[in-house]
Amino acid sequence: MVFSSLVFLCIFLPVVRILYGLLPGIQAKNGLLIVASLVFYAYGEPVYVLIMIGSIVASTFFALVLAKKTGRTKQLVLLAAVLFHIGMLAVFKYADMALSTWNYLWGTQLPLLHLPLPIGISFFTFQALSYIIDVYRGEVQAQKSIGTVMLYISFFPQLIAGPIVKYHDIEAQISQRHATVSQQAYGMRRLILGLAKKVLLSNTMAVTADALFAVPSAEINILTAWLAALSYLFQIYFDFSGYSDMAIGLGQLFGFQFQENFRYPYAASSIQTFWRRWHISLSTWFREYVYIPLGGNRCGSVRTGLHRLLVFFLTGLWHGASWTFVVWGLWHGLFLLLEQKLPVQKLPRLLSHGYTMLVVLIGFVMFRSETFSSGLWMISRLFFGWSFLPPQMSYALEQITPLFLATLFCCIVASTPLLPWCRQAFFRHGWSEEGVALLGNGLCLLLLPLCLLRLFGGSYNPFIYFRF
Repeated sequence: MVFSSLVFLCIFLPVVRILYGLLPGIQAKNGLLIVASLVFYAYGEPVYVLIMIGSIVASTFFALVLAKKTGRTKQLVLLAAVLFHIGMLAVFKYADMALSTWNYLWGTQLPLLHLPLPIGISFFTFQALSYIIDVYRGEVQAQKSIGTVMLYISFFPQLIAGPIVKYHDIEAQISQRHATVSQQAYGMRRLILGLAKKVLLSNTMAVTADALFAVPSAEINILTAWLAALSYLFQIYFDFSGYSDMAIGLGQLFGFQFQENFRYPYAASSIQTFWRRWHISLSTWFREYVYIPLGGNRCGSVRTGLHRLLVFFLTGLWHGASWTFVVWGLWHGLFLLLEQKLPVQKLPRLLSHGYTMLVVLIGFVMFRSETFSSGLWMISRLFFGWSFLPPQMSYALEQITPLFLATLFCCIVASTPLLPWCRQAFFRHGWSEEGVALLGNGLCLLLLPLCLLRLFGGSYNPFIYFRF
């Protein structure tokens, strides 16, 4: 496991940032970040870091070879590089899924490998592939220094749960960057706001979601199903967007500027718009490195539809070694295809938003469920669970506490673009940039002790995307 949140916030991060400020020159600073990132990743399970280092060494080697080759040989080197990285991901993440599926289909008894899943392997594998493909395309130069590649792939703020950073987006920042005072202040605000999303909102929703998804099937009624679905809807959003905010804020503290990973996806009025706002780094990665190379939308309507379904099949599979994730991905891909024919965005805003959130919510029920059958049962209870016997009601009523209701209200408000709206409202009323920043700093000074108290008071602090 990685550092606990308290150790990271109270010891690891302050020490690294102080040393970073004291060291002269970008090379020394980069060296510190590499060491800190390896220590961060190796904490608790050192063998994981060897797997990541192997990926980094292979990426450096393949990129240098690609820079010297042309024509058919260059294509074969790229194929070898892709097969190496995807093969490593497949062995550690998907081998047992493939074996289980084979055993189910053919009645065999092949033993499962039960290999430990390296934390964040899906993220650093995609970053390694981004670098190699960018070199192949001639968009960036192959790095002779393995340290540069190592910093890019292993940088600790976004190493284990994203966002996925493409090499061509930060190539220049690795060798030249400045962490100004205002940039660091903004980074601290993003870090604290992300921590608050995770600790105060997501963790509270997680308690309810975990409790209700564990309810026996026969005891689930419509109230239980909707509470479970809504709790998980907000848990996963504030878990992942919270970590993305923290990663962006941490990057700012060291002079890096990462692209936004979420733009209020729950305010979307179509599934197409949802995917322009949700996990932006993953959707853009698939668009740049899978969808467009396949031909994108230049191959006719049938092939374009197949390309989109393939991308969402891979999107679902990327999230986990289970067919429930694949179904979730294809579910979204299906509605994207339907929206090419149906004028969803021409509907009244309330209807289009309601449709979008219903599709997203149903998809996340399947995403959260352990099996396909349990997911279908929970979804059916959303619409047909009209039984209100005391044993069934007790599961839901136990979760409807004042804390849950207050947190649910905060989740609904925080999932809307309220903060940007308030920011613009302050500007319209004559506030200066410095005044708005001062107000934001004051809010963060209130949120930080609340987060720390919550962390000190409990050990339940799961990060959903750590297992991806």
